[in-house]
Amino acid sequence: MTGRLAGKVAIVSGAAQGMGASHARAVVREGGQVVIGDILDNQGSLLADELGDSARFVHLDVTSEDDWDTAVSTAISEFGKLNVLVNNAGIVNFGFLDNYSLDQWNAILAVNLTGQFLGIKAARNALVDSAPSSIVNISSTAGITGSAGQHGYAASKFAVRGLTKTVAAELGSKNVRANSVHPGTIKTPMTEGMDLSSLAAPIRRIGEDIEVSNLVVYLASDESTYSTGSEYLVDGGLVNCAGAVVDE
Repeated sequence: MTGRLAGKVAIVSGAAQGMGASHARAVVREGGQVVIGDILDNQGSLLADELGDSARFVHLDVTSEDDWDTAVSTAISEFGKLNVLVNNAGIVNFGFLDNYSLDQWNAILAVNLTGQFLGIKAARNALVDSAPSSIVNISSTAGITGSAGQHGYAASKFAVRGLTKTVAAELGSKNVRANSVHPGTIKTPMTEGMDLSSLAAPIRRIGEDIEVSNLVVYLASDESTYSTGSEYLVDGGLVNCAGAVVDE
């Protein structure tokens, strides 16, 4: 099979639904092989069945070092190597300072930040061995700008930017790149029920998951071999152009 990711083997966390599932489908569509990791066992298994011989599912709680080790060993035992890691798993919670609890803070940092660190740490040697390799860390526009009531979410997503840069600096000489992707409001299960009436992006709609996956494919592929330590917005212009929105 040919494609932009032919010969690439990826792990995608949080891949049973939403953007993660879109990323996994895109890997296979572009000729790669993928290990789908998620805590949603039934949905993850169904997706692996849908994608066929190029996909495997593993139960992956991103806060578990053992689960990450299993995901990496599955990629190597089933597909022979690992050279793409897409840290996609994430959660969101909200609360103003007077009622945002320590438990909420710790829970979101554990998944959104520590989960990515553990994935990189577990995959590091395999990525180096199979270089050229790419780490794609999914952050958010909340990792670029702050927002009231999103203390834990924004802190975790800002921290992903910093983690990405330190990893890029450390592994660049090993031919392993790391970049962060910052989606705006994307149509996924996470955004269902949100009030989107005040969306101020110049492109006046929410994004589709495939629009993020297209960027993930680019960063995972050898088309982006001189890009590392950088942030890539997929937000309809929300961050950089929101002040210039004009209704005609």
